[in-house]
Amino acid sequence: MVEKKQILKSASIITLVTIASRILGYWRDQRIALLLGTGPLADSFWLAYRLPNMLRRLVGEGAMSAAFIPVFTGYVAKRSPDEVWEFANRLFWTLALLLAVVTVLGMIFSREVVLLFTALDRAPGHWEDAIGLNRVVFPYVFFIGLAALAMAILNCFHIFGPPAATPVLLNIAIIVFSFGALRRHFADPAQALAVGVLLGGSLQFLMLLPLLVKQGMRFEFGVSFRHPGIRSVARLMVPAFLGYGVYQINVVVSTIFATAERMPEGTLTALQYGDRVMELVLGGYAIAVATAILPMMSHQAASLEYEKLKQTFAFSLRIVSFITIPAMVGLVVMREPIIRVLFQYGEFDTESTTLTARALLYYAVGLPALAGVKLIVPGFYSSQDVRTPVRVAIYALILNCVVNVLCLHLFFPVFQNGGPALATSVAAYFNFFVLFVIFRQRYGRLGTLDILISLGKTTFCAAVMGAACYLALQLSPFERFQGVLAHAGILGLLILGATALFLGLAWLLRCPEVEEVWGIARRAQPTGRSGAV
Repeated sequence: MVEKKQILKSASIITLVTIASRILGYWRDQRIALLLGTGPLADSFWLAYRLPNMLRRLVGEGAMSAAFIPVFTGYVAKRSPDEVWEFANRLFWTLALLLAVVTVLGMIFSREVVLLFTALDRAPGHWEDAIGLNRVVFPYVFFIGLAALAMAILNCFHIFGPPAATPVLLNIAIIVFSFGALRRHFADPAQALAVGVLLGGSLQFLMLLPLLVKQGMRFEFGVSFRHPGIRSVARLMVPAFLGYGVYQINVVVSTIFATAERMPEGTLTALQYGDRVMELVLGGYAIAVATAILPMMSHQAASLEYEKLKQTFAFSLRIVSFITIPAMVGLVVMREPIIRVLFQYGEFDTESTTLTARALLYYAVGLPALAGVKLIVPGFYSSQDVRTPVRVAIYALILNCVVNVLCLHLFFPVFQNGGPALATSVAAYFNFFVLFVIFRQRYGRLGTLDILISLGKTTFCAAVMGAACYLALQLSPFERFQGVLAHAGILGLLILGATALFLGLAWLLRCPEVEEVWGIARRAQPTGRSGAV
């Protein structure tokens, strides 16, 4: 129960600040959609933003935490404070040097980077705007990489709130540069937005510096590639880019197929907005739980407490599935009203809504799997096993490519611009289920029957909720009204009603997750468990 309450407490803190960031992120995306729509300039902006943003997600939410936290927690537990901070200082400056090299290379070879992302477009000439925008945005990689290391250090000391709040600064910077007072000083709105991205990235890093100093970081200069701690992190981090970041690598593949000649104009932008809506759920709780459990699982693995490690994972999987399964159903059923209310303004027209809703449909289908991957991969990295996730990731990546090819050439009339999103979801399910089987074989019984019973109840409640949502949407006056406020009000009522129905059904079925999600189970461990499988 102590571990559960710690997870819930930490996840709740992260969730609150993440939701605030996601709300600002929506305002940011709404401003971009209003200014750029889904036209060629919008595709160029999102293409230029995708690579550094992919590295942010991969490093900030994946490889850096997965590789650094197990090693650093070992230093904290077994070494003196001087040794701990000497290791942290050396790693900081070594990482800064490597990131500086990557940043310079990314700016110099901006054209080659863009051509790589548009390899299937036989007429890549209209991506010239993306090349220039990429040069402006790419230094973001330097600042966000160092911010990721700072976040990982602070998480090891159970400081979650301020690190999770840093994306707020990025969103605010982009929003500020989207307004005319600053935008008019640039050749087009996309250039102003790109400068906002760069400024936001630097602010994210600078915000965390005082917190590191307060903990004991001295920032004494020293680059080292031979420090034993740095070498341990490197051994874990290099393959972790593939193993933990398979979703982000799949994003690269999806981008290449999204810019294929056969795809309709605006496909890349539609995929971006569809992914953003889905990430509101994934980032709101799944990433919060994953961030909270990695340090805990690392401590449990270091102490050889594998039973507790398994319980931590099983508990986290049930909790996150209880959130993501009904969210998946809701996004599938109400995808078009959601996109219309969120983005259909200015240059973002009804055709843009149709494109984005189709992308959201196929992304949403994979939401539970994407969340599950973020939970199970730390189970391997907590014991410093990086090979297994890497091997599975390679097969998932191959599957992603195969599904993309099939959707582009054989089933294009069916899936159209949703093909890359569907391929991402299929690869995520494959990745999760294979890792789950291996995890169970390695560590023994996980309480699989308990998990299946929980998932079954959650799926039943979500299915009833989805049917009710569909019926309510058909009977509602949504299509008869034209005003934004009317649409938002009707959609809000539908979402509130769906949430109440789902929670009510879960309460009637005595799902323990109802109490666990809200952190109000204080007297005893929830009952209704059966034997482990």
